[in-house]
Amino acid sequence: MKRAVQQTTRDLRRHNRSVLLSRLYLQGPTSRQDLTQMSGLSSATVSNVVADLINDGVVGEAGSVDSDGGRPRTLIQVRSEYGHVVGVDIGETHIEIGLFDYTLVTLATATYPVAGTRLDPGAVARLVVAGVNEVAGKAGVGLDALLGVGVGVPGAVQAGGGELVHAPTLGWSAVPLGDMLRRDIPVPVLLDNCARTLGQAEMWRGAGRGAGRVVVALLGVGVGAAVATASESFRDIGGTTSTASEWGHTVVTVDGRRCRCGSNGCLEAYVGAEAVLADYLALPDAMPFRHEGAEARLEELVARAEVPGSAAARALDRAARYLGIGIANLINLLSPDRVVLSGWAGATMGPAILGDVRETVRAHALPYMYGNVRIELGELGPEAAALGAATLPVVQVLAAGGVPGVG
Repeated sequence: MKRAVQQTTRDLRRHNRSVLLSRLYLQGPTSRQDLTQMSGLSSATVSNVVADLINDGVVGEAGSVDSDGGRPRTLIQVRSEYGHVVGVDIGETHIEIGLFDYTLVTLATATYPVAGTRLDPGAVARLVVAGVNEVAGKAGVGLDALLGVGVGVPGAVQAGGGELVHAPTLGWSAVPLGDMLRRDIPVPVLLDNCARTLGQAEMWRGAGRGAGRVVVALLGVGVGAAVATASESFRDIGGTTSTASEWGHTVVTVDGRRCRCGSNGCLEAYVGAEAVLADYLALPDAMPFRHEGAEARLEELVARAEVPGSAAARALDRAARYLGIGIANLINLLSPDRVVLSGWAGATMGPAILGDVRETVRAHALPYMYGNVRIELGELGPEAAALGAATLPVVQVLAAGGVPGVG
């Protein structure tokens, strides 16, 4: 009985720490009085928990603000130097690794092409380990001092018995990637779908801030989407929920072109990076590319599209129309208040096609839904997907009330 009471007390203490720490993480500097009002906890509990978090080095004081008729209120904020996290984005063309402080400020990055691996899981895992070591070394951080490593994959992660990754775009089926990485990484390693983690990052730190429901469109060689919804209550750890979808494999043209998934007319077959490049090269006035690789060629295509009426401009116009139709379908189905174009292909093409995408969406979405949505470009920069993966260890530590390695 005594042990059960101790367990219950410990769980309640961890829960209270998690509630307040999550609010501070997502809200930014907040006073003890505001934390009391937001949490529903007593002022004594808030004061005790905040004192514990300060003693543990998780949060610190951040100046003060004037209060209405009273003495100034001291603000509390999460300490960025509390620890470091690593995010890893495994893509079809490269692996992007980033080291971040606990508030997700980028400290170091590394990129590893995967062309030479033939996407063999063992070879990819070795590159991930090398990248984690590289970014940690750049910042002078020991691997065992990391709070954790998050890994985003372009597929589904099956929990139980060691996470098994099912990523058809990589040719992976039931790959035990988590166990493979944990052999050489001595801190918690967490895996999830890259669109889902990117959606969470955009809600926290990017173009989704302040929105209630955001659709994050992840554009690369493949096409995916995540639906991220702000929590009804900050008691939900992390402050947002995010679910991934196979949006790229929704049909936009009956009896359309063949998709690599085996179906016909999928959105990915028209707006995926390789599809856009192929559309351009099929035009009679197209010119050969000077560079190799999908990313370099897409940049070249966008540069050529600056000439009105050129083959490149027509190819991007076509991609914008199909992308707009796909987004209009999402809006009609999900009624988001924001749609964010992200991913490396989204970042490359986005500035050139955003206007046309919006016009196509306006023509195909229900008017009252279109009037309530904003379509924006992602704001997280080239390391967006790696930053998204880094939210995984951040959430784990938030859920544990600021105690690393517990979850």
